[in-house]
Amino acid sequence: MSGGKAACYWAAHPVIAPRRVEFLDAPMHLLTMDETLALALEAMSGKVPLHHTVVNVAKLVTMQSDDELRQDVSEADLINIDGAGVVWGARILGIPVPERVAGVDIMERLFALCAERGFRPYLLGAEAHVLDAVRQRLARELPSLRVAGAQDGYFRPEEEASIVEAINASEADCLFVAMPTPRKERFLRRHRDVLRASFIMGVGGSFDVYGGKVSRAPRLVQKMGLEWLFRLLQEPRRLWRRYYETNRRYAGLLWSAYRKRRAGAAP
Repeated sequence: MSGGKAACYWAAHPVIAPRRVEFLDAPMHLLTMDETLALALEAMSGKVPLHHTVVNVAKLVTMQSDDELRQDVSEADLINIDGAGVVWGARILGIPVPERVAGVDIMERLFALCAERGFRPYLLGAEAHVLDAVRQRLARELPSLRVAGAQDGYFRPEEEASIVEAINASEADCLFVAMPTPRKERFLRRHRDVLRASFIMGVGGSFDVYGGKVSRAPRLVQKMGLEWLFRLLQEPRRLWRRYYETNRRYAGLLWSAYRKRRAGAAP
């Protein structure tokens, strides 16, 4: 199925189509984790290309001034909400977000489902030693999983075409791209029509977490929506300014949208 036909397939899908909404001019789908995993399995089982991405506070704020990133995200077939701040903000504006669907959790759940169903993932991105750690953990915890191939994220632009060829030659069922924003979004948008893996997903720093380079917040901290604070406390000098600026701008956008909503609702 060509990229155009696949896009039409998902745009009219009875689960995806009615769940697409706009929040602060950013598109997203109001889906649960189980619904998202079911769609990924449907794509791989039916060999229908499905381009997935997520929206969090940092990406949403960047999209306000980065038209190319906005287009990268908007053209994805499935856009999950990864970020407690986006969940809370959308709910404040009356958007019924069912739950947060974190990219790293999707990736981990899909690893297990691939092992169970016989699907083969391709791992692209991160540092070579992190990628090795990811593969070692997969071999230890999911011995039945067959990894189609792997390539670290430190390659030159002129090498992209050969990497895409290698991914296609591996006959992978799904592709996880562990590169930062906006690099992963640009890569996937450039190559989504030629990549043959059915489910393709940008996972950012998820390999770093899965491979043990970065510690993830405890479950209670995740449920409280304070993963960003946990990360900040790990690397305060590097991250404080980024979080401060992003959260400040997000609060301003949310306050402005809330005031407009209240003004529109006033008699």
